[in-house]
Amino acid sequence: MKQYKITGMSCAACSTRVEKAVSNVEGVDYCSVNLLTNSMSVEGIVSDSDIINAVSNAGYGVNLDNKAEIYKGNTSNEMDEEISRLKKRLFASLFFLLILMYFSMGHTMWGFPLPELMEKNHVMIALVQMLLAIIVMVINQKFFINGYRSLIKLAPNMDTLVALGSTAAFAYSTFILLEMTDALYECDMPRIIGYMHDLYFESAAMILTLITLGKLLEAHSKGKTTNALKGLMNLSPKTATVRRDGKEYVVLVDEVKRGEIYVVRPGESIPVDGVIIEGSSAINESVLTGESIPVDKAVGDEVSAATINQSGFIVCEAVRVGEDTTLSQIIKMVSDAASTKAPIAKIADKISGIFVPFVIIAAIITTIVWIFMDEGIGFALARGISVLVISCPCALGLATPVAIMVGNGVGAKNGIMFKNAESLEYAGKINVVALDKTGTITVGRPTVTDVIPADNFSERDLLEIALSLEMKSEHPLAKAVVEYGKDKVDVIETQEFEMFPGNGLKAKLLDKMVYAGNARYISEYISLDKNILNKGNELASMGKTPIYYIANKEYVGTIAVADTIKPDSKEAITELKKMGIRVVMLTGDNEKTAKVIGEQVGVDEVIAEVLPDGKESVIGELKERGYVAMVGDGINDAPALTSADIGIAIGAGTDIAIDAADVVLMKNTLTDVPAAIKLSQCTLRNIKQNLFWAFIYNIIGIPLAAGVFIGMFGWKLNPMFGAAAMSVSSFCVVSNALRINMVKLYKSKKEIKKMKKIMQIEGMMCGHCEARVKKCLDELSQVEEAIVSHEKGTAEVLLNVEMSYAELKGVVESQGYTVKNISDI
Repeated sequence: MKQYKITGMSCAACSTRVEKAVSNVEGVDYCSVNLLTNSMSVEGIVSDSDIINAVSNAGYGVNLDNKAEIYKGNTSNEMDEEISRLKKRLFASLFFLLILMYFSMGHTMWGFPLPELMEKNHVMIALVQMLLAIIVMVINQKFFINGYRSLIKLAPNMDTLVALGSTAAFAYSTFILLEMTDALYECDMPRIIGYMHDLYFESAAMILTLITLGKLLEAHSKGKTTNALKGLMNLSPKTATVRRDGKEYVVLVDEVKRGEIYVVRPGESIPVDGVIIEGSSAINESVLTGESIPVDKAVGDEVSAATINQSGFIVCEAVRVGEDTTLSQIIKMVSDAASTKAPIAKIADKISGIFVPFVIIAAIITTIVWIFMDEGIGFALARGISVLVISCPCALGLATPVAIMVGNGVGAKNGIMFKNAESLEYAGKINVVALDKTGTITVGRPTVTDVIPADNFSERDLLEIALSLEMKSEHPLAKAVVEYGKDKVDVIETQEFEMFPGNGLKAKLLDKMVYAGNARYISEYISLDKNILNKGNELASMGKTPIYYIANKEYVGTIAVADTIKPDSKEAITELKKMGIRVVMLTGDNEKTAKVIGEQVGVDEVIAEVLPDGKESVIGELKERGYVAMVGDGINDAPALTSADIGIAIGAGTDIAIDAADVVLMKNTLTDVPAAIKLSQCTLRNIKQNLFWAFIYNIIGIPLAAGVFIGMFGWKLNPMFGAAAMSVSSFCVVSNALRINMVKLYKSKKEIKKMKKIMQIEGMMCGHCEARVKKCLDELSQVEEAIVSHEKGTAEVLLNVEMSYAELKGVVESQGYTVKNISDI
């Protein structure tokens, strides 16, 4: 997708015209123009020259957007420059407008004194008013240049409405001034004095000044909507300390090359993405993830640009530099999302395309109708001008992009990245969430809980076969077995290794064929004894996954592995259910194990024994029930993430460029899923509010300006008030969007109520038993502290999250001990 900067746009009619012109270019597959950022996104096989010609022919300026500057974080602040220009125009306009108002209203209405030369010379007063109005019009010539240029190209915009309104007021006033000179020639003073009330020079100048004020307010508000993006850009470090030829040099970050060695001292920012090769430290990654708790890093761990080294001295090797750093990718994602257009914006786009021509026609009809009703040309013209200057296509054009920009900014601050405006809109419509179990609901780092060898095999025999076989597998369960056995037995090299996803493994170990997997897979080779299957079912009922091992069709033993549930999984699922969303857990585990996990976290439905390639078809079935989001790790779950209405990659960390996902969650916490949905719902609600107020403003304002309510209520709108209303409308829309910053995505963290329980345990005979029980309890995320005594036969357990007696009992008894009683302290 290519990005272009568009200049000269003033309202939704402009962005619609540019979008239409570029979409008609051969080879363009997609085009989206963003009025807020004055940017255009284009996809397709088409040359830059063709795009530039199309935009230029439409009457606007265009140039390629230099993304490299954005990634460096040192783009020139166009918004600040625009605000500065508008301030100068506004102050200059106000200065001459106040003088003009003194001569018109001040003298005529309130009798303010004038120089003796002018006191009774009404023609001179009118002439001075005309000159002052001309000065204000020259100061604000941009409205006339852009407005009439667009009109000539038959593409009128907001500037056209302002230019026509001001020109009409000025032209009519000039005509009256000429009439006054004729009356002066005939020495008809009453006629001259009467004409003084028909002058609209102050309206011609006031319209321009008020619209400029509105543009300034709008620009200030727009600037606030891009604060999140600016903040990300400003985080980019400017220098780095690199090692070259054994010496340290301070260089610009742009000069750091991939593979180069750099050092970071305590308190300094990481300059580029790298991997630690010396030292250790605590790194504050809140700028990327929103998580304020520092993360401990040591040799081999990755560090990201803009994160802060809080304690130790570290030496790193650069692995991603320039546009490839995590921070640059986040900036790109937020910027690209703001450049795209939400589907709901199509409503405003269709209306914007015909809005300005409709207003011009309505103003002409209004003027003609009032003339035929014998209300006088001045009265009729005032009504027509009011229609022109009260109509606001800007509010329509800004209603969607400002909300999208603010929503994306709030998400970025909290580590929630929406890849485009469409995903930000659609995430709020989700009514079914499918959660992958491993790494999403659970920690994803299973541990061995039980080692049960067959009668004619020792524990060492079982571990030797298991370790040698699982060593070549990347499955989380295999890693748990390897971690458990690597210090206990030696690894024997295997041949003919094969992996069957979702089922098991097989390989040749010395002169034997060995197999590992679930009961269904192993049953293809031998018939497992009923007692073995019953023991496996018992383990599964405790939330553990039994892995069966055989060698040459002889049962060797079972190893049980359990994955710890994340502390916040149950809270997140409860929150999703409160939002009226059905929660489904997908897993390749056997049904009994899956159901235990599902019951613990409170999901609505468990779909177990799903192979990785089967998740996609399950998502297809779920989509028949509603709008589905798939939540996974973004790698193994890529097909399911793609097939879901919204794919959410959780725990992406530094790997944020996950193509399969629509939403990327930087933190490894499930609570970000309801937060992302809540943010989407809030943004969508804000867009609807903006569109409502933009529509209702014009629906009420145009008839009011046209004088429809004069006969019923006597309501009559002065053109100056119409201009004021127009200038405020866009400001109100943008200000409303800024309220998204106040949305609370997460529940306030209440003080955790800690629970203490005492367990009476039989079978602990020595310090080794005591250590074994303590270890199995300490490994539970819900346990804050465990004090175990084999002499007393007790374990005092301090919990930070409620656990059932059955869960605690099962963990201890899995180690071969008997729990007689559990009581609260």
